[in-house]
Amino acid sequence: MAASPDVARSGSLPRVVAASLIGTTVEWYDYFLYGSAAALVFGHVFFPKADPLTGTLLSFLTYAIGFAARPLGALVFGHFGDRIGRKKLLVLSLLLMGGATTLIGLLPTYDQVGVAAPIMLTALRLVQGFALGGEWGGAVLLVSEHGDPKRRGFWASWPQGGAPAGNLLAAGVLSLMTTLQSDAAFLDWGWRVPFLLSAVLVMVGLWIRLAVDESPLFKAALAAAEQRAEREKSPLVTVLRDHWRDVLVAMGARMAENISYYVMTTFVLAYAVGHAHLPKQTALNAVLIGSAIQFALIPAFGALSDRIGRKPVYLVGAVGVGVWAFVFFGMVDTKDFTSMVVAITVGLFFHSMMYAPQAAFFSELFATRTRYSGASIGAQFSSVAAGAPAPLIATALLKDYDSSTPIAVYVALAAVITVFAVLCARETRGTDLAESGRAEPDGTGADGRVDSVKPGATV
Repeated sequence: MAASPDVARSGSLPRVVAASLIGTTVEWYDYFLYGSAAALVFGHVFFPKADPLTGTLLSFLTYAIGFAARPLGALVFGHFGDRIGRKKLLVLSLLLMGGATTLIGLLPTYDQVGVAAPIMLTALRLVQGFALGGEWGGAVLLVSEHGDPKRRGFWASWPQGGAPAGNLLAAGVLSLMTTLQSDAAFLDWGWRVPFLLSAVLVMVGLWIRLAVDESPLFKAALAAAEQRAEREKSPLVTVLRDHWRDVLVAMGARMAENISYYVMTTFVLAYAVGHAHLPKQTALNAVLIGSAIQFALIPAFGALSDRIGRKPVYLVGAVGVGVWAFVFFGMVDTKDFTSMVVAITVGLFFHSMMYAPQAAFFSELFATRTRYSGASIGAQFSSVAAGAPAPLIATALLKDYDSSTPIAVYVALAAVITVFAVLCARETRGTDLAESGRAEPDGTGADGRVDSVKPGATV
């Protein structure tokens, strides 16, 4: 396909990638900051009447509630993203996430206003979840629909790097605050600083994201639909009617990826501090190092998926986390910092093999006018059963059995589901996004409309 003038006006594909990466990093910073604070702070600040482990459990419950809003975000943002464009919705998601996170930093504590404090915390967590439910699909599609099909896995993996980058930033700021402050000062006011910092990060993200043009493939598909003067079908209806198998594949593929990540980066903080009795800073620094290494791994595995396919890379990652889960907690239990770093880094190594090709893989399953909805629904509906309860289930298993083995079994079962789902999927490497979604020979998409321009045409 000839280069798009829209890409030229945006500055270049790297600029589009940078806009998606920075915006996604800010969103994930906000989201992971909450998870880290739930493990280390919120039990004391918002649930002080409970014993420490129960307080952590209640904190993770508010954390999990945020995931419940992600499918709603996927539906709303997916619908309008397929109707009016990716860019507008990405700007809105960033504003919602940043605003909610900043307000968390201003919340009164339980000691100040009683039960109203955790209620307000939960409400803001729901806003975070709603925003993130719409962010992921738009960010990866903006890059996928601008990029070179032969290197789509590599380029589309960069927005995925926003997850470890956001986690790196969140863990880094929290680690800095715990280093500079006593535990009492950190629990009193220091934890608020990273949340308030979000306001500054959002302004930077908006400045960069507003400078990028809309996806050329979406604009071409929209123009084709308008030229035909056809009555638009709901993207959601089209996805569920024509792509329900692909939605199920995406949901299954997310299980091991989502569960392993939240167990090995969020729950591990509570496990290391509360069960292994390690200092907060030790646990945060281990996650910090693992996240930094993962940031470099993601584009590498994205590029590998361009060479050998999405499925082989994804399958090795799923099997890897399922096996590694049984080693992971034993290494943390040694209370040795180096062992903990190795445990987290190897876990994130296998996670990266799933997460890196995921953006291109899911994008290539759906047609242009339903791609935002399809990719978002597949990714975010699974998060309710996967990432949402993962720290909660892991904490409950630890409380009931006082052993990490049931938690490892839980991760391994998720890996089995993911392996089955990916084996049922078609290999998508090399798919032309202008004709993806099982396009018909005459160039119309699965829903009967012109999906985009023909290959080789200039948009």
